[in-house]
Amino acid sequence: MNLIIRILLIAGIVMLLAHFLPGVGLDGYQSAIIVAVVLALLNAIVKPILIILTLPITIVTLGLFLFVINACIILLADKFIDGFGVNGFWTALLFSILLSISQSIAYSFLKEKKK
Repeated sequence: MNLIIRILLIAGIVMLLAHFLPGVGLDGYQSAIIVAVVLALLNAIVKPILIILTLPITIVTLGLFLFVINACIILLADKFIDGFGVNGFWTALLFSILLSISQSIAYSFLKEKKK
């Protein structure tokens, strides 16, 4: 149940960001749900591989290269999904940063309080 709530939450955030960011296009709520699922799969499968392959660059840049990896994941999702479009790298970078920040805020509300 928690996974479904998180996917729907990410889909809502993606719809909001696509509405407010110029250069990001989304066909509708169905595309937003597909984007959320594809991003979750890419973050689970492709992102760890990219992090391992780019570990020296990530260490030299003190972790800032992870933003580039996130932008590449967004651009890869753009290639896989027809109803989702990102105009360029810088737009994908801004989209990934705003998505990460808003996910962190939203997930903080979903945390269960410990007794």
